[in-house]
Amino acid sequence: MGAGALVLLAVLIGTTGYELALPGVADAPALVTQIVRSHHGSLGRPPVPPKLAMAVVAVEDENFYANVAVDVVDGLARAGVAIFSSQGDPGGSTIEQQLAKQLYSEGAGLAASLRDLGLGVKLSLTYSKSKILAMYLNSVYYGNQYWGYVAAAQGYFGVSPARLDWAQAAMLAGLPQAPTAYDPYLHFGLAKERQQHVLAQLVVNHDLSAAQAEAALRERLHLIPRTTTS
Repeated sequence: MGAGALVLLAVLIGTTGYELALPGVADAPALVTQIVRSHHGSLGRPPVPPKLAMAVVAVEDENFYANVAVDVVDGLARAGVAIFSSQGDPGGSTIEQQLAKQLYSEGAGLAASLRDLGLGVKLSLTYSKSKILAMYLNSVYYGNQYWGYVAAAQGYFGVSPARLDWAQAAMLAGLPQAPTAYDPYLHFGLAKERQQHVLAQLVVNHDLSAAQAEAALRERLHLIPRTTTS
């Protein structure tokens, strides 16, 4: 066996051992429900409506629907690289890893990032993609005291998530990365730039045509007058 293969084997053994040492994720749905209820929101049930689901996946994790085995190998590889890299945090979080951070975060830094990677792998092995996406979108903050995608759709646009059009879905999909910076009430220009980025990614993923994306970008958004602050 060559030196490279030995190093790879050592990484896989080490990261698998680390993975097994992490706590389970059976409580993830209960934790999501707790987050939603603590903010007086409504729990969205899977599946997430198609327009919002496609917009979120396009902008946050275009490989989200890859085979579970690919997710596992990718997660282990990221962890192994991080362990042996002098640069620390491997970055490039998947939706599973972001969900893990929402539910099980223990601070910042390399150790926390590795924990998120490992728990993200466990989530991908335990739950369906539809369930993971719904849990993630239920647990994230959209600004203006809107926690979860149901509250965000109703709060910003006065519609249920299933009735979002492409312009609205792209706007919401862009908010969790920086809900204060992209607040459409206070920073509408930045929110539109973020919306444009989401629409562009939808075109890249062949979910929308360029003409459809342009039409969504030009659509005038009618925001419900806000009653809270970010």
